[in-house]
Amino acid sequence: MDDDQADEILQYLVGAAYALDEARAATRLLPDEDKDAASLREVIIKLNSELLTTLFQRFPDLLPFKEFPEINSSLRWEDVLLPPPASQEDVDQIIFSIVTSRWQKMAAVVWFTARCGEELGFRVTDEMFAARIQWLVEDGSLKSQGDLRKWRHSEVRLKRQTGRTARLNA
Repeated sequence: MDDDQADEILQYLVGAAYALDEARAATRLLPDEDKDAASLREVIIKLNSELLTTLFQRFPDLLPFKEFPEINSSLRWEDVLLPPPASQEDVDQIIFSIVTSRWQKMAAVVWFTARCGEELGFRVTDEMFAARIQWLVEDGSLKSQGDLRKWRHSEVRLKRQTGRTARLNA
């Protein structure tokens, strides 16, 4: 195999890797005790990592990034059922206590909100917080950069207020 052939194969593998990441993220919505889902996750990880690793070991110049941008969650807010006693208002309050007017990595925001939820005794998962953050971005309450499903490769911040709006809210 020469460099051109390896590059062509890489294009197909990257497309497949994104599709596999979508599938793996979807399996996270299934119960942990679902043996078929666990097997599927293992196969996806193995195919994804072994195929790309083999190609990049032989053709290291083809590696376009230091780390593959993995999808962490595809959970949508409309699919979330909050465990009692947590409410949507509780989740929003936690999120808005963490998010600032400066860009923050989605991974950090999700981690801090989940820890805060645990401290308050809520059984709200990191994926539930991430889904709510995505909804708040879609609603216009928060701003984002990047694909929020890829927590380490996206950022969020409070919606920036203009000087006039900030004075009115003061």
